[in-house]
Amino acid sequence: MRKLFLLSSVAAVAIATPAFAQDEAAASDEDKQEIIVTGTPGGSELRKQDASFAITTVSADELGAAAPKSTAEVFALVPGVWAESSGGKAGANIDVRGLPGGGDAPYVTVAINGSPVYGTPMLSFFEQSSIFRADETVGSVEALRGGPNAVFGRGEPGVTLNFRLKEGQDDTEGRVKLSTSDYGLFQFDGVVSGKLAENLYYMVGGYYSTSPGIRDAQFNSEQGWQITGQLTYRFDNGKINLFTRQTDDVGQWYLPMSLVSGNDLGTFSQLGNATRYRTLQIDGTGATKRFDFKNGRGWRGNISGLNIDLDISDSLTLGNDFSFTKGSADTYGLVPDGAPVRVSSLPANGARPAGTASTLGGVALAGTEYVQNYGHWVVQKDLESLSNDLSLAWKTNRNELTIGYYHSNYSSDDFWTLGNFTPLHNVQNGDFLAANVTCANLQTAGSGSGCWRYGIDSTGKANVNALYLADSFEVTDKLRLDGGIRREWIKLTYRLDAGPGYPDGTQDLNTTLKDSAWAYTVAGNYAFSDSFGAFARYSDGFVMPHFDDIRENNLNVNSIKQLELGLKYSTPNFSLFATAFRNTNDSFDSVVGGSTPATAFKTRSYGLEIDGRLSLAGFNLGVLGTIQDAKVTDSSNAAVIGNKVLRQPDWQLRLSPSYDFDFGGWTGSLYGAAALVGDRYSDLANTVTLNGYSKVDLGLKVKSPWGVFGQVHADNLFDSHGLTEGDPRVATSANGRPILGRSIKFSIGYDF
Repeated sequence: MRKLFLLSSVAAVAIATPAFAQDEAAASDEDKQEIIVTGTPGGSELRKQDASFAITTVSADELGAAAPKSTAEVFALVPGVWAESSGGKAGANIDVRGLPGGGDAPYVTVAINGSPVYGTPMLSFFEQSSIFRADETVGSVEALRGGPNAVFGRGEPGVTLNFRLKEGQDDTEGRVKLSTSDYGLFQFDGVVSGKLAENLYYMVGGYYSTSPGIRDAQFNSEQGWQITGQLTYRFDNGKINLFTRQTDDVGQWYLPMSLVSGNDLGTFSQLGNATRYRTLQIDGTGATKRFDFKNGRGWRGNISGLNIDLDISDSLTLGNDFSFTKGSADTYGLVPDGAPVRVSSLPANGARPAGTASTLGGVALAGTEYVQNYGHWVVQKDLESLSNDLSLAWKTNRNELTIGYYHSNYSSDDFWTLGNFTPLHNVQNGDFLAANVTCANLQTAGSGSGCWRYGIDSTGKANVNALYLADSFEVTDKLRLDGGIRREWIKLTYRLDAGPGYPDGTQDLNTTLKDSAWAYTVAGNYAFSDSFGAFARYSDGFVMPHFDDIRENNLNVNSIKQLELGLKYSTPNFSLFATAFRNTNDSFDSVVGGSTPATAFKTRSYGLEIDGRLSLAGFNLGVLGTIQDAKVTDSSNAAVIGNKVLRQPDWQLRLSPSYDFDFGGWTGSLYGAAALVGDRYSDLANTVTLNGYSKVDLGLKVKSPWGVFGQVHADNLFDSHGLTEGDPRVATSANGRPILGRSIKFSIGYDF
């Protein structure tokens, strides 16, 4: 509560000092007013200061300074969101405002130009940030928490991260950039945009990247490319955008590792040349297949979309956002099973004496060395998704009424083979152990291993239809009332063939699930002046079940109720947005391969978000802060009632100072960021504490008068080893997933 009081006091004092920057300055500088489209009916434009919801904006320059290594790291620029990006390029765990995700990202939608990249936020081994890569084609980012999106579009009650692509203008302009690093990165980025014909504009760009990764696997475990193209046609009464993006990008899946074996927590990789390939049984006939674990986690596919904004008349506006996604979001990972044990603790096995072991390559291990069970997990996931959001807005002098129809159909065809555990030498890129050391031997030695196997072949298809109605009424010049209601219908079909490490040919499920739900929101926004305002909002949303929920018999529509109160102050040199929130939620906790039984439970969370920026004579400071209290209020497991929601910190703070300067016609910026994170619990039982940590980044950008520029960026400058995750499958094991160790990236490029 003391931290809550402190953040509240900072917000109140700052907002109460309008002399800091006069309203007249804000009114006279219309160029600097931020315009948003996320969270508005039909994606219509709205001044950020006038929004009756919490939204954070990130410019292309701010995105470049943050130098995110994955899309999940972009969420670090959003208050109220906790993103565990330590898993690599894909497969992040992302939580919002104390809502109990526990794994993947069940309350997160990623959108391009307002269109969701997939029809549901997550599936097992999939969350939406995994199939998006931020590059030079991104013009800005908008992140909406809670608010009206429970009603609009896909109906996301958590957070929507909307990436707005750059659009061509009358002048041809572009950028080429070459990057390297202290871990062997080679990356080329490029983008160019301009005018093709009268009213027709283009943008095209992308990247190619390859590296061994910060956790060196002895081969280039991070490799990929992407190309994005967009055409924009502008006319007097509207605009049409058509975009397509082809991606082939994968990276090693970083997993919890032993914290007691003496390995470097910032750079350790169990995966290496010795364990890169594994031949596994794939069906009940005994057929096998050799898999290459260089493929890691990633996305090989296409996302395309069409956006229409058309003024039919002075009072009628038609909006349509269409997207189509098709590709493979596969997972190939080397996953630990229990804690490491010393060779000296191993039982005898046949002719092998107790307390001895050797590697498959013939190296005899000392009794003090560690060995650990690891499994080669394969999840092949072919995804397809189509969505369309059609809206019609009718505007009068003080009122805007919007009616919309949202449709989506999406599918996932899966093959899994999980478990497959075998002992490895627990050193950097360690080898398999000889066949006379088994998973069960380590289990007997006290590793806590499960030595299990599970596999499936499944097909899931979904059809979603929703109608929504929204109204915005200006009661006075200062007071605006907003409201909306949504009715959604869903039909899921799911077929499952499961078995002991592979689908065994027996159909276990073939079922159809139908359901429907209401969502609504009401809000009021009051403008005390052009630069100072307040809002209040209540929303009642839901999360529909998905394919894996059917397999786990979690068939409920989970309700999310949220109350938000916000204060907003913005001028060209200073802005502060403070949002207090409270939510309640019905949820379900389960982990594939976990030792803890699945649990149905309810939670409540309240907290405060701070989003502030200051600019004074070349000095800039960004402040993002979140403090929250999230607890379990009811559960099928009485022992967890009153416990903290798992994996999320009670507080986090990000300070991002920078200093802009000129020298000899050149421009430069020295910038940094300090992220501070509080303690968290690794599991719902609150048995394992993940200690808080800090992470500092530092960078320098310089640019010449003729367009040549350079950048050096040090990530995790002080080589912090903060843990983002314990072991979700065996909570009490001495395993955890630290953030990536220190790395330095160098870039040189040319703007034209």
